[in-house]
Amino acid sequence: MTAGRGEHETVLVLDFGGQYTQLIARRIRELQVYCEIHPFDLEVEEIRARRPIGIVLSGGPDSVYERNAPQADPEVLRLGIPVLGICYGMQWMAQVLGGRVAASGLREYGRTRITLLARDGALFNGLAPEQNVWMSHGDRVEQLPPGFKATASTATAPVVAAEDGERSLFGIQFHPEVTHTDSGSTMLRNFLHDACGAAGEWRMASYADEATAAIKARAGRFDRVLCALSGGVDSAVAASLVQRAVGERLTAVFVDNGLLRKNERDEVERSLRQGLDLKLVVVDAATEFLGALAGVSDPEEKRRTIGRVFIEVFQREAARLERAGEGDGAFRFLVQGTLYPDVIESVSAFGPSAMIKSHHNVGGLPERLGFELIEPLRYLFKDEVRQLGRELGLGSEFVGRHPFPGPGLGVRILGDVTADRVAVLQEADAIFIEELRAAGFYDRVSQALAVLLPVHSVGVMGDGRSYENVVALRAVETEDFMTADWSQLPHEFLGGVAGRIVNEVTGVNRVVYDLTSKPPGTIEWE
Repeated sequence: MTAGRGEHETVLVLDFGGQYTQLIARRIRELQVYCEIHPFDLEVEEIRARRPIGIVLSGGPDSVYERNAPQADPEVLRLGIPVLGICYGMQWMAQVLGGRVAASGLREYGRTRITLLARDGALFNGLAPEQNVWMSHGDRVEQLPPGFKATASTATAPVVAAEDGERSLFGIQFHPEVTHTDSGSTMLRNFLHDACGAAGEWRMASYADEATAAIKARAGRFDRVLCALSGGVDSAVAASLVQRAVGERLTAVFVDNGLLRKNERDEVERSLRQGLDLKLVVVDAATEFLGALAGVSDPEEKRRTIGRVFIEVFQREAARLERAGEGDGAFRFLVQGTLYPDVIESVSAFGPSAMIKSHHNVGGLPERLGFELIEPLRYLFKDEVRQLGRELGLGSEFVGRHPFPGPGLGVRILGDVTADRVAVLQEADAIFIEELRAAGFYDRVSQALAVLLPVHSVGVMGDGRSYENVVALRAVETEDFMTADWSQLPHEFLGGVAGRIVNEVTGVNRVVYDLTSKPPGTIEWE
């Protein structure tokens, strides 16, 4: 169950496998226009049925002239709907309409200065004649299709933007969705408002009302609803939204898998009972999860194992609650806090963005558990969920909390997961978070975590030689969690955290700090 789809003016992004595809959608939503991502080969009839006001063709890693390069249906360009092609999207548009694309003798990567050749078109209206943009391409359009005119160039490429105003077709070789393109948001706004005629009516306040109404209509007046709670912002917002719709017919189940942060079970239970006034059931399944993880070191196998055990525990608890409910009837619906990035990253088609990791709460649970699914956040990004939480009146203990992976510390312990290793990581992580809060850095960083590495380090502790664990600290800053920069925390602060961990956590003699951005890395290590 989702709310909002088909009820708002919508832009579709067709994904050719670009690393910034999700960022395109995120930027469009920031401009208050609803946006969805679909594979490049989405059928034309399906596009018509969704009645988009505009289409964006994403970038991608391929060359359009290669034999197996992804190809959309050319009919997309003849629907009478404004189309913006970005990077590969521009090249595919140019080639399919009769232009020519070839390898460039001089590739362009990173920040580049472009010259606008025409500022009276839809994209560049009101912009200065010189613009800094972000390039990432090795091919270029050598010859434009009939009807197109060049609207921007660089010192090495005569065409880096073009448009056919008659057909409302636009192409740009650079990436307006990244912050390195100085006027990227203005360009996208011009496309949305001037070319597509968008009113910009996508708001979280209206989404909350629409989602509540949709859940009421779906669940009726009598159906019981079960919610799987992790204690994080996503499941808390989902539970709050559903509770708003069905009231006491919602029962929330929080499963302690033994892979939580230090004292997290008590903190989550207190916050959910007092902050949300939920009908809450807490299940202690730590022994069961750790037993199932014995000897499992592969990251994907860990996720599958944790997901499998969660299903078994949840199914058992749901049956017990139904028996205890007697005359209240069986649970019909299951609520999950699935987000849009979860859905996108868990699905890989030929060409589009490769699967980064599986998500234990995406796919499979409804069939295995026998419930109908309610996923009120399925088409929202993380920062939109936080906005929605504020609209619902949730406090900072929910909406301001750093993300925490569904599999918990199981994917922050590289290698074997044991009770002893969990305890080591819990202590190290608690020190890091405690120090971030004390220094006023917790809200400055978007996500902070400690990772227990599968290696031992030689050290000297006291007068003796030690051979102990290594802990990696990671903190990132991001607006959307699609891309992220490592947080440049003060050296003195990091030194203090490292000193505390080495001195206070038995079994750790070395601490390192992760300086990797996303991409090329991910925020989590597994």
